[in-house]
Amino acid sequence: MNAVVTSRTDRFVQQACALPAMPEVANKLLRSFDRDDLSLNELASLIGRDQTLSARVLRLANSARYSPSRSVTSLNEAAMTLGTRTLRDLALSACMVGMFPSIPGFDRLAFWRTTLATAAYAQPLARFFEEDEDAAYLGGLMLRTGQLLMLMVDPDMTQRIGRLSLEIDSRISFENSLLGCSHPEITAELARHWRFPNTLVTAFGAASHPMEIRPFSRMGAALRLAGVIAEARERELDPIEALQSTHPDLIQHLKLDLDWLLAHLPDHRLAVASVDDLMH
Repeated sequence: MNAVVTSRTDRFVQQACALPAMPEVANKLLRSFDRDDLSLNELASLIGRDQTLSARVLRLANSARYSPSRSVTSLNEAAMTLGTRTLRDLALSACMVGMFPSIPGFDRLAFWRTTLATAAYAQPLARFFEEDEDAAYLGGLMLRTGQLLMLMVDPDMTQRIGRLSLEIDSRISFENSLLGCSHPEITAELARHWRFPNTLVTAFGAASHPMEIRPFSRMGAALRLAGVIAEARERELDPIEALQSTHPDLIQHLKLDLDWLLAHLPDHRLAVASVDDLMH
């Protein structure tokens, strides 16, 4: 990310110093994206080092979205039932939610519902673009966290932006106009601070203006489009119409097959079904 963008995001990213340090478990989970040999037992053992995280992951593993045929009572069972990728996604989801404090006047439930949906919809988009689906899920979880830093630094203006953002995918434009930067750009700097994989740091920055940032980032495009779909479905609007009205040039550039995408989008109720378990 260039120095101009970094200077615009500085006052928000400095707030990251007030956040708890990323748990050791989360750091190791992030490092595991570069490993193809991570075993189920190793992953379960890693998560098991943090009792609070373990309890939250088990609640998630037993939620409606994952609906095991029988109750999952241990991390080893969860690993066997869900597989390495899904269990890691659950653990990272739990870590992300635990990192951010409650903010007065902020609809935490609505935020994390849309965040979970964005993560779920980023995966089929990544599959179509031949990008890493696990990284896309993590990217979807992180994409909107810049909004939380905006709220912590300038709550009045951030809430005003929320009220102004009546049209789907209009928030980034208002953020740029009123705060001088967008939440994906802040997320990119936060991810750099937390030593996320470089591909995701780049993707977050690119998600702010996917057709303008060079080199072009398919992962960044996937995250931006996933956010549009999540927002549309939360408003009970047609996600394909929302994509066509907000990003026709991006869809054409990517040669995105909208019929294929619609057929592969997960059910929205299942995408957000675990939000209560995630937050408690």
